[in-house]
Formats: sequence, structure tokens, C-alpha cells
Amino acid sequence: MRVERDLRIEKVGDKVREHSVSKVPVIAVVGRSEAEKGEVAIRRLGSQEQTVVSLDEAVRLFTEEAMRRI
Repeated sequence: MRVERDLRIEKVGDKVREHSVSKVPVIAVVGRSEAEKGEVAIRRLGSQEQTVVSLDEAVRLFTEEAMRRI
């Protein structure tokens, strides 16, 4: 599993669109509002749907996914 951060000062929606077009398989967004709530917004390639989970749940989901790939 590879992780990249996009810390550019641009609108979150613009960055999500750019990474979606670049076919990034999973985009996890922690913007200001998510950070304040301790949440992560997750969007998967090919889906317009966004799932919002707690930070702990996101860590658990990504850890399980990484372990399945080993």
C-alpha cells in the first residue's frame, strides 16, 4: 500500500477530482471539518459515493485491506 499526501493550498474538491482522473484507487480526505470531528472521508475509484468513518475505523479498514494483499 502506498500513501501520498496532497498538501497543496487548493480546494479539496479540485484535488479529489484531479486524483480521481489520475485513477488513484482510494482517496482518503481529512480536511478541516473532518479533522475537527476525528473523521476520514473515503472515496474509491469508480464510485461517486463517499463514506465518512472515524479515524480509528479508517485505520482498521486500511490495515485489514493491506493485510489481505500480503
